[in-house]
Amino acid sequence: MKTKAVRMYGADDLRLEEFELPEIKDDEILVKVVSDSICMSTYKLVKQGKKHKRAPQNIDTNPVIVGHEFAGDIVKVGAKWQHEFTPGEKFAQQPALNYKGCLNSPGYSYEFFGGDCTYCIIPHEVMELGCLLHYNGPSYFEASLGEPMSCVIGGFHSNYHTNKRNYDHASGVKENGALLIVGGAGPMGLGAVEYAVCLEKKPRLVVVTDVSEERIARAEMVVPVSKAAEHGVTLKYVNPNKMDDQYEGLKALTDGKGYDDILVMAPIRPLVELADSLLAFDGCLNFFAGPTDNKFSASINMYNTHYISTHIMGSTGGNTDDLVEALDLSAAGKMNPSVMVTHVGGLDCVADTTENLPSIPGGKKLVYTHIRMPLTAIEDFRKLGEKDELFKKLADSCDRHNGLWNSEAEHLLFAHYGLDG
Repeated sequence: MKTKAVRMYGADDLRLEEFELPEIKDDEILVKVVSDSICMSTYKLVKQGKKHKRAPQNIDTNPVIVGHEFAGDIVKVGAKWQHEFTPGEKFAQQPALNYKGCLNSPGYSYEFFGGDCTYCIIPHEVMELGCLLHYNGPSYFEASLGEPMSCVIGGFHSNYHTNKRNYDHASGVKENGALLIVGGAGPMGLGAVEYAVCLEKKPRLVVVTDVSEERIARAEMVVPVSKAAEHGVTLKYVNPNKMDDQYEGLKALTDGKGYDDILVMAPIRPLVELADSLLAFDGCLNFFAGPTDNKFSASINMYNTHYISTHIMGSTGGNTDDLVEALDLSAAGKMNPSVMVTHVGGLDCVADTTENLPSIPGGKKLVYTHIRMPLTAIEDFRKLGEKDELFKKLADSCDRHNGLWNSEAEHLLFAHYGLDG
């Protein structure tokens, strides 16, 4: 079985290549990858190369397939797993493996297992850990986006609160509390807003900050304040640069009480320190953003930690339960992960997109691995549609779905390229 894949040979060295996959073993599964969304974590991997904690030291001779937010179809099942998986069924997968203390993960560590490819081999440890999931949703992209949404969900579950009666910790954001999402109009921040609104035990107030008016405008369109209100949540989008005093302005939105939960979505020291100062009694700050600098630090008010029980923690990735929750919420129509997506492309755009990810505006970049298509912003579909019937159809479809990528658009893409799906 030949595959086309984007492989990393070292720092800033990505190559799109075609090569032969080995025959699967009895404890492995061959899959067809259909969709993958590009993660900032992959950009960090590419910048660090061998220095990345998940990257093997022999990637110059045994390159790894990049990409870890992927979904597709099962093609061939080894004898050990034929009682559980069937060729032709869709799959989703949890890339955060923890196999006997090993840090290996698809998209970082494996020669034949990753998301930016046409076909790959899923190794035995994925099934043994229960990280290969059956998926019956109508579209592949929602399964791909289940992984970043699981990271958001994991972040919410990781927050905790205490009480003065005993030493029990209650996990999750505080019900009817005030939640601040700092730098929250990007893809992960919008995922967090979408999840906060659909929670059963949801916050009363959600404040989202961003310094880009363009990002705020898009956020207000895809997760409207009116939608949050229908679910009993007061949602406010704020540009703190327009405030005379950011601390006073943001705290005033809570009637001076401060925030019970804060997610910091950007690794910027002043933002972390501002967030720390805005915590209410027993407030929890989750440093969600992953810095590339291993010496990144910020000052914390230890007086508040001692006397008003503020606490700081961080979360990265999600577990399998988080992914199942993400897929279930999407399938039930309670949560729309496509709020993250602003661009769509094919396998041929992956290397360049990944290497330049921070400089490309917008949110998630979604790729379909069996097509050739330059990375294209959804907002550009209408203009391109003046000369290209495909983009006219895609623009019409996205317009019918509040400007968002959707299952109908995915099937239009498949039909145009003659793909199954």
